Amino acid sequence: MSNGPLAVEWGASTIDEPEAGTLGTATVGVTNTGTVAWSGAIFASYHWLDDRGNPIVWDGIRTALPPLAPGESASVPVDVRAPIPPGRYRFAFDLVAEHRAWLSELGSPMLEHDVVVRPRDRSPNAALPPGVEAGPEWAERVRAAHADGYAVVAGSIAWEGGLLSRRPRALAPYAPGSGRIPGFSAPLICPSVVDGVELDRLDDVAGLPTYAAPRDDPWIYDGRAVLTVRPRSGRRPT
Repeated sequence: MSNGPLAVEWGASTIDEPEAGTLGTATVGVTNTGTVAWSGAIFASYHWLDDRGNPIVWDGIRTALPPLAPGESASVPVDVRAPIPPGRYRFAFDLVAEHRAWLSELGSPMLEHDVVVRPRDRSPNAALPPGVEAGPEWAERVRAAHADGYAVVAGSIAWEGGLLSRRPRALAPYAPGSGRIPGFSAPLICPSVVDGVELDRLDDVAGLPTYAAPRDDPWIYDGRAVLTVRPRSGRRPT
């Protein structure tokens, strides 16, 4: 039965077993039960909710639907970014008329699945140049952040150059402390990166290699994950 101009009836659906922060795939059957054709302005998407239906991540990745006249059906593959951190979530398929409304706001219920999001399990790599050493908590904090779902984890810089080598002013944003900062605006110095993610190389800062934060994959800066720089003879690392 139609619920108005824009309405959907859900069919069979599946979702990959997700790892936190990673990109996966789901499939869902849809039938246009409205009175108008879907012709390019309707997209499949999703939300991540808690067990009470509260939104944790709203407004997921859009997937274009094929043109469907009223009464027509299709099975649609949907790109899905898993939430951060791992845990139990409710995954909800929804359709959106872009710049107008979600169909769940127009009377079509969402299609929900209870999902367990696993910790991210990918091999990380941090190429530390000579003179740069990981602090005592660096590995633990970086490993925890990757497991939470972050593909790229960067930390702060402690400068131990002695009296002949003061801490460069360029390293002021990278002072240890302050915990996790998702919106860190400076380039990332010597980040840890999981397999399959490539970063754009930027100009060095105080002789240290820096990279641009990824545009698509989740990343974080944690000032408690400290790298110590010990330049030889008071010189900056090269």
